[in-house]
Amino acid sequence: MKYYTLLCVVFALFITSCKEESGTKTLYLAHTLPQTHPVHKGILKFQESLDKKSNGTLKIKIFPDGQLGSEREVLELLQIGSVAITKVSAATMSNFVPEYHVLGIPYLFRDKEHQFDVLEGPIGKSILEKGSKFYLRGLCYYDAGSRSFYTSNKAIRTPDDLKGLKIRVMNNQMAINMVNAMGGSATPMAYGELYTAIQQGVVDGAENNPPSFVSSNHFEVSKYYTLDQHSAVPDVLLISTKYWEKLTDQEKIWVQEAAEESSEAEKKYWNDSVEESMKIATEAGVEIIIPEKSLFAEKSKSVLEEFEKENPDLSSLIEQIKKN
Repeated sequence: MKYYTLLCVVFALFITSCKEESGTKTLYLAHTLPQTHPVHKGILKFQESLDKKSNGTLKIKIFPDGQLGSEREVLELLQIGSVAITKVSAATMSNFVPEYHVLGIPYLFRDKEHQFDVLEGPIGKSILEKGSKFYLRGLCYYDAGSRSFYTSNKAIRTPDDLKGLKIRVMNNQMAINMVNAMGGSATPMAYGELYTAIQQGVVDGAENNPPSFVSSNHFEVSKYYTLDQHSAVPDVLLISTKYWEKLTDQEKIWVQEAAEESSEAEKKYWNDSVEESMKIATEAGVEIIIPEKSLFAEKSKSVLEEFEKENPDLSSLIEQIKKN
């Protein structure tokens, strides 16, 4: 009932926003992240750039902090045209477009430069466009960092150190397969329960990027952080095709250019956030471990092999990314 009421309110707001006043159009943008997050700062850059390019004729009204619902709920609002734009994880988009699954394969990208060469080139742009048939057109990618292991009482220096450890993962089959392949015991669990679970020894650790490790306060109950950087799933900025089709050709150019400019800015904000987070963790007494990543990559090869076996039609895409 609560969601239905919210939907009605948002739809009413959307109808109002479609009215052009003095030649101005307003696009509603909703996301689930706090306003201190580097992705939100990137979205502010998007808002600023679009206002400047359009001379104030295209405005962005931002609803952060999950004000309009979860990622899934906001995606539904985009699909019916009640909200114009949102940011979600590429993992969430894989429920609509199988190609997004590929971006979560462990050690698919050689490094950050390779990742964004792929994402910002023909391969990445092709994936962004594939969501259009579900009314979810991708505009650009945002950096969401690399996920690494952190543990409470035992340091992970090689994959062998994962043996016997319960590691919390998202309820995602690839993440589960990866941890199990490396020798750990993958334990899906709600993110909100994780702090207490580590503190009480229900799980031995988890995996995430540095800003999340710190903002969740997990560094308070985890003594070791191993930067194995096993996966780098980006975020995606999406626009509802129902709103995209209402824009003129010139307005579409402005929106796309502003999105790409915000992507560049967000990468810098993300790097700053990583540096700050690592400093906080180190000062709190967390041991930062730089392991031999090739050992972890070797252990996770079976994840790729299993994925290709189950998704033979995506093998060509994987090869293209490797050769890029």
